[in-house]
Amino acid sequence: MAHEALRPEFRDLIDENAPVREIGSGFIFTEGPIWHPVEHYLLFSDMPGDVRRRWDQSGISEVARPSNKGNGMTYDAELNLIVCEHATSSLARLKPGGAREVLASHFEGKELNSPNDVCVRSDSSIYFSDPWYGRMPHYGVERPRQLGWQGVFRVRPGATNAGPQLLVDRYLFSQPNGLCFSPDERLLYINDTEQCNIRVFELRDDGTLGNGRVFASGIRDTLKPGVPDGMKCDALGNVWVTAPGGLWIYNPSGQLVGKVAIPELPANLHWGGPDWRTLFITASTSIYAMDVKVGPRTEPFMRADARAPGKTAGSAGTSHDGFRLEAGRCALIIQDMQNDVVMEGGAFAASGSPQHCREQNAIENVRRLAERCRALGIPVIHVWFEVPEGGKGVTLNAPLFENTLQVNALIKGTWGAEPVPGLDAKPGDHVVSKMRMSAWEGTNLETILKAEGRDIVIETGAWTNMSIEHTARTGADKGYIMIVPEDGCSTMNADWHRASVDYAMQNVAAVTTTDDVLRALG
Repeated sequence: MAHEALRPEFRDLIDENAPVREIGSGFIFTEGPIWHPVEHYLLFSDMPGDVRRRWDQSGISEVARPSNKGNGMTYDAELNLIVCEHATSSLARLKPGGAREVLASHFEGKELNSPNDVCVRSDSSIYFSDPWYGRMPHYGVERPRQLGWQGVFRVRPGATNAGPQLLVDRYLFSQPNGLCFSPDERLLYINDTEQCNIRVFELRDDGTLGNGRVFASGIRDTLKPGVPDGMKCDALGNVWVTAPGGLWIYNPSGQLVGKVAIPELPANLHWGGPDWRTLFITASTSIYAMDVKVGPRTEPFMRADARAPGKTAGSAGTSHDGFRLEAGRCALIIQDMQNDVVMEGGAFAASGSPQHCREQNAIENVRRLAERCRALGIPVIHVWFEVPEGGKGVTLNAPLFENTLQVNALIKGTWGAEPVPGLDAKPGDHVVSKMRMSAWEGTNLETILKAEGRDIVIETGAWTNMSIEHTARTGADKGYIMIVPEDGCSTMNADWHRASVDYAMQNVAAVTTTDDVLRALG
């Protein structure tokens, strides 16, 4: 079953011939897939059967019967399960020990219709849609409606007793259904099953919604069954939504980039797997899985994989015994690996930097790290020192900056400022431009890390005793765990390199090797 690429970027997300694997079947109607980041299993709902099931490598088992005809599910940052219950018209939180807490069940004294889909923001607020499918036969418990309209709500952090907050006009949606945040949580997407569209709203600082507009419309096909239902956002900001024939993918501008063919009518989707590169799809009577090239928008619960048993980077020191890095928390920085800095013929070649870079095998070591990080869904961030033509904006307050201008180095758009061969930016990578030693100063580096939900920074590049050390010091001050594979760094000579990694760097980073980092990533 071939998928359909409508724009070239579709092929960066999924192979056009990627197989769709059936991993379970024989159910009534599947929904609500969610992946446990620590124990690595998939939960999903079978609403009409009133049962919640689990899939892992050993097969499928029942987790709860009855399940209050649960539908959409997610976890909060503490790995409590959040469930939309059709039979009780409630949004409930289930703690790992089994205790159940009702987060929302009424609005203005009237029962909610039937919470349907749910997502959690980084501030712990919970957003959910409330169509009335759970009051229909088969999908829920048939009973009269009390509200008479269908809304989208928010449960404010620590305010469950105050009741949910209505976020949209009561009559804007006919049947609000799937919803998801953009990677930076500045946008909330909400689809409508009856209107066959997706709306997008800006998120205000107080968590309310503003400036709503139609993001995509006409999600229908007279020749194929399928409607907007479940919806998720990937790490690049693309929106994946159930639709006729399978899943339709829209880029952040609202352009349809391609269609993923699914054998049965899909209801929902979620990323999972050890590297977050397996897409799980609940579709009518079955569960399907397929390999994709892009990971999910990092949700708060995904950072909880640090709770897994074992030693983390924060306590690894430099012994590396049991050293383990959680991919969902990591980002890789490749700093100043540009022609002028470390290549023969570059503006700084006379400093000895090309020779030391070769001695360290730094380019190949960084390339190996970048390749592995991309495969695991770890953001790769290139930090380039780029000087505008004429040196405008470069302050001459230090010898380093004065020398850069004197030798006409790192001029933006020239060969000298280009990344070295083998370390160019790939699709999906981030590029940060700077004009200081530290990668943090005057750049959007921290914005990227926060949007990606990363707090462990693997730092590589040139020069060890300047850019690398300055960035590690500031990163430590900011609260990030800094990992420095010393053979992924180089400077002018071995003496300067060792002075940095053996003394100053020991106090602000975990100094290690490329091979140890690769092993720690699994």
